[in-house]
Formats: sequence, C-alpha cells, structure tokens
Amino acid sequence: MIIENSKITSVPTNFLDKMLLALTPVKLTDKLFFTKNLKLMIHASMPLTRALESLRLQTENKRLQSVLTVVYERIQKGDTFSEALRDHPRVFSEIFVNMIRAGEESGKLEEALDTLALQMSKEHKLKSEIKGALAYPIVVLTVMLFVTTGLMVFVVPNLIEMLITTGVPLPLPTRILVAVSDFMVHYSYLVVIFFVGGTIFFMRIRKTRAGKAVLHKIVLRMPVFGKLAQKVNLARSCRALASLLKTDIPVVESFIITSQVITNVYYKEAFLGTAEKLKKGISIHEAINTYSSLFTSTVVQMIAVGEETGTVDEILGDIALFYEEELDSSLKNLPSLLEPILILILGVTVGGIAVSIMMPIFSLTQGTAG
Repeated sequence: MIIENSKITSVPTNFLDKMLLALTPVKLTDKLFFTKNLKLMIHASMPLTRALESLRLQTENKRLQSVLTVVYERIQKGDTFSEALRDHPRVFSEIFVNMIRAGEESGKLEEALDTLALQMSKEHKLKSEIKGALAYPIVVLTVMLFVTTGLMVFVVPNLIEMLITTGVPLPLPTRILVAVSDFMVHYSYLVVIFFVGGTIFFMRIRKTRAGKAVLHKIVLRMPVFGKLAQKVNLARSCRALASLLKTDIPVVESFIITSQVITNVYYKEAFLGTAEKLKKGISIHEAINTYSSLFTSTVVQMIAVGEETGTVDEILGDIALFYEEELDSSLKNLPSLLEPILILILGVTVGGIAVSIMMPIFSLTQGTAG
C-alpha cells in the first residue's frame, strides 16, 4: 500500500518488488530524519496519522516508505503507534519501540521522540568517528598487501632468476623468499581459495555464539583497541539505558532492552545478569560491580551516587557523555598511535624482501672482488 495525496492505493505485490524492498537497508540517517521531523510535527500539534503521511512522502528510502505506509494503516484501524512499529523489528529496534510505547502511555510522545533523536545522533556520530579512525590503518595495510603481492609475483621471480644463472649460492632468507614467491606464482589459485575460504569461515564463525565470545574477548584484551572497545560499549549502553529510564520504563526492563542493543556478548550477558540481580532486590551499582572487568570503578561509584539521589538516568547520561568525549579524543589520536606500528610492519615486510635479494648480490660482488 502507498499513501499518496491523503489516499491509500495498492503497491506492487509481486515477489521481485518484495525482495527488493526487503534487501533495501534503512540507514540510521533515514531513521534520524524520520524521528526528528516527527517530533517537530507532534510539537506543532499535527495529528500522528497526518504526520506519518507527510513523512512517508518526504523520505527517499523505499523500504521506510513501505513500512510507514503499513504503520499508517495499522493506526487507522485502531492500533497504537508502538504496536504498529513492533511488527518491523529490522527497521525499528526494541529500544525505539519501547520508548515510543512509554511516551504514548505517559502522554510524552514528543519527549520520547526527542530523546530518541538525541540517542541516534550520538550513535551516528560515534559510528562515523570509528569508521574515520579505522580508515587510515585499513588503507595502509591494504596498500602494503598489494605492494608485497606485486613484488612477490612480478619483481622477485625475475631478480631471483638472474641470480640463479650466476651460480651464486643463495642464503637461507633468499631461499625462503624464492619458495614463497614460487608458491604465489604457481599456486595462486590455492592462495585465492584460502583467502576466500578464510573470509567466509570468519564471517560465519563471527555470527555464532562461540565465535562471538572468542572474537569479543580478543578485542577486549588487545592493546589500544581493548580500551576503545570498552569505551564504545560503555558509551553506547549508558546512553541507551539513560534514554529508557528517562521515559519511565521500569529499571529491570530497561536493562533487558539495553542488552539487545549491545553487540558485545560479554556486555550483553552483564546487562542480562544485572537484570536478574535487580529482580532479587540488589542495587544497580552492586549488581554491575560483579562485572568489574567490564565496568570501571568510576561508573560503579557514579551510579551509586545516582541511586542515592534518585537521578540514575541523569548520571547515566553524564557517564555516556564522558565516554563519548573520551572516545572522540582517543579516536583522533589513534592514527598517530598506529602510525609507528604500521611503519614498522611495512619496513619489516619490504625491508625483508630487499635484504633477501641483496644478500646474494652482495656475495656475488664480494666473490668478484676477491
């Protein structure tokens, strides 16, 4: 169905159109545009159905258009806004739906939308900063891979062939270089199969529970990246939890919903475990203190103060802001921290190839001079 000129008309229902819609991603920026504009329209006392119709026509994302059309129809039939959104979990997350539900029940839908818009803005900024910081090392490593492959496949074989014709004995590093180069030239299909197979295996294993546990533990224990991962998870979880508590969603439910937002399995388990402890009457700071490797003492103490003063949501917002600023500073400094390591890797790789080639040449010149 499509809303057009305040009327509902049928949309194409063939299988191909449905598949194309299902494969069209709804980006965070699309949802942010929708949330911010819906908040403005609600603030202007525009009826919800009319606001949805207007936003459906404004958005350029075909999938979001389709979803808003269905949501519009559901509300027209008497369903609540949150009930209509719940049927589209791939577009609207659990935290989005529950905050809308809380806003509807409390009569503070505009406030809930404003909180959601702030949260998504922070999330978008965080993702953009992470992508920007990782772009430099990824580009350098990719260029290094191509340069090394080019040397091994096109340059090294010709040089080694010239050296072999001279009859000079090849030292061990050169023989290793020759073996690797020959393998890459004559068995390149095995290299491709290994690379493709390894990539597919990695992509599959990272989706399993055991695979995620291993990968996330490695990331958390890595130098530099471990601290970054902790800051990312603390900033994201505290921001989500603060947003939920601000809209008067029960504490236990807020922790359960937050666990669904976090991708790291250890933080997910920590929030679910905390929710179970809260059901038994344990305070929040005591519950999360049992996960001291994930939550810093600063977080625990600040939440304890928030519980004493009844301002847990505000404290969590402050914690989120603190780690967002810390993360911003760390990500800006990341390229300068990684640059020496990348230079070292590049130097060892290219330098090793150069030394392996120069050693027999040096022996040849020494023999000639002698």
